[in-house]
Parts: sequence; structure tokens; C-alpha cells
Amino acid sequence: MTVPLLEVRDLSVTFRTEGVVTQAVRNVSFVLGRERLGIVGESGSGKSTTGRAVLGLVPAHGSVSASRLALNGEDLRHLTQHQWSRYRGRRMALVMQDPKFSLNPIMTVEKQITEAWRLHRRTTAAEARKHAAAMLEAVSIDDPERVLRLYPHQLSGGMGQRVMIAAMLIAEPELLIADEAISALDVTVGNEVLAILDRLVAERGMGLIFISHNLTAVAGLCDRVVVMYGGRVVEECAARDLAHARHPYTRALLAAAPSLDEPRASLASVVRDPAWLT
Repeated sequence: MTVPLLEVRDLSVTFRTEGVVTQAVRNVSFVLGRERLGIVGESGSGKSTTGRAVLGLVPAHGSVSASRLALNGEDLRHLTQHQWSRYRGRRMALVMQDPKFSLNPIMTVEKQITEAWRLHRRTTAAEARKHAAAMLEAVSIDDPERVLRLYPHQLSGGMGQRVMIAAMLIAEPELLIADEAISALDVTVGNEVLAILDRLVAERGMGLIFISHNLTAVAGLCDRVVVMYGGRVVEECAARDLAHARHPYTRALLAAAPSLDEPRASLASVVRDPAWLT
């Protein structure tokens, strides 16, 4: 039997702050092959916390439990921080929301892209630079030799996001988690970034978890969709069937989304039902 790239079973994340306990993720389960999985939901639904738990990046005041959390059959539940360092970057990587806050402002693009390559590959600076330039070409950046010398403040939003993707993919991870990777970009640039992710995932045979509140982007990019509400998975379906989702929360999200095909004078509000959390 083929082992899934990623197995998540009964994943829960709890935070304790000043005596207050918050269960941010509640018994979330899904599997991922070398495909594109979208995780959607409103802010606070637990989708980003789920992605960070998979990467072992939950803050110290949070606790993570799962009956199964495995990458290519390798158990991730009890790794030390030193062991996690061998997985992050080399096996799994995270593209975050806004390059203005994710890229180091005092490091050149070259240093930020080559860091992971040199850490995991133990190669020379010249070889790392060569691979960094090739990676910038792969994310459709013209004149990569010039861009390698730039600092983050000299990049546009779209170029900064491409640099982040290049930095995360240079070590050739098997799994990429993109957390709201286009939310800080305008529609045209966002679509270009989606096209780059789509192409790179296909070319490299990777698995992608695309975390977003943008239902249109998820439906266009992903193969399957997981819908989260209140820290739980309330529905899972093929991306092509998202428009025909059955759960009332998913239906409410779809009704609240703008559409060029069906212009509306006003958008519907999501009216929540306490029963969705039971």
C-alpha cells in the first residue's frame, strides 16, 4: 500500500495563557499525497495553527497532540527541536503571508535564499549562489543576478513573495505549506504567484497545503479542499465540487464571496449556528 506524503489524525492544539485555556484546533484529520490541498475558513478557524502544528512551529505556551502525524511514514510527534531542524527547509517548508514581515530587512536576497541550501547541502558559496539564481529564474524573476544583490525594501510585493517562495523551495522539500501566500498582493500579481506555485508543485512532484480564505483561489489551484470552522473540519470535498458543497457553513462562505458571474448589490453575512461546533 502506498504511504501518504502526510498523515494527520486527531490533531489538537491547545493554548494556555494566564490560566485561560483555548482549544484552537480540535481533532483535525486529513491525508495528503503529492497533490494540492486547500484549507479554508475564516480568521480564527484554526487553519494557520494546523499548518504550523504540522511544521512543529506552535509557540511554547501551546500543546499539540495527535494519534498520527507522519511525513512519508516517519512519526513527527516526538521530535526534539534539533530533529525538527532536519525536517524544516529540507523536507517541509512554509511560505508566509507578507514578505515585508517575513524577509530579513538587513540581509540581501542572496543570503536569504542560499541560507537553506548551504545549511542542508553543505556546499560552497559559489555553488549556492548558482542554485539561488536558478531558483529565482524558476519563480519567473528576470535578471536574477541583479535581484540577488537587492535588499527586501527594494522589492515589490509580488517580487518579494517570489523571493520567499524561492527561499523555501531551494532545498527541494517534499511538502510546501503556503499560508495566505497571496492575501497581501493585488489580484493580478496574486494570480501570477498561484500560477508559479501550480507549476512548481507539478514539476517537482511535491505536496502543497494552500491555506487561504480566498475560495476562488483555492478552487482554481487545489485538487481537494478542507473547510474548517471553530478549530474543526466541517467538510472535505474535491475542489471542482466546492461550489456544490453541502455544509451550511461552507454554503455561507460561498454566499458571502463576491462573484463576477453573479453580481450582487450586497454580500450575504455568515450567520453562525452553535450546532456547527457540536
